Amino acid sequence: MMEFLYFPEDKTEYIPAVISLLIFAIGAVLVMRWIINVNKKQEQRAKDEFGESVEYSPAKDQQDREQEDSK
Repeated sequence: MMEFLYFPEDKTEYIPAVISLLIFAIGAVLVMRWIINVNKKQEQRAKDEFGESVEYSPAKDQQDREQEDSK
């Protein structure tokens, strides 16, 4: 009935799968931390170069578009 599922009697066959899962999970965490650090450095560099960032306001953007359309 469920012949496509395979659960080994010898549980040591799970060891390679667990090891590879741990390697990829640790790698994913390290890459995510690296991306966050790079982002922080870029944000600081942008603040130093351009000053404080301007907050994006969707309402202000909508008003600007309406003014342009009315011209």
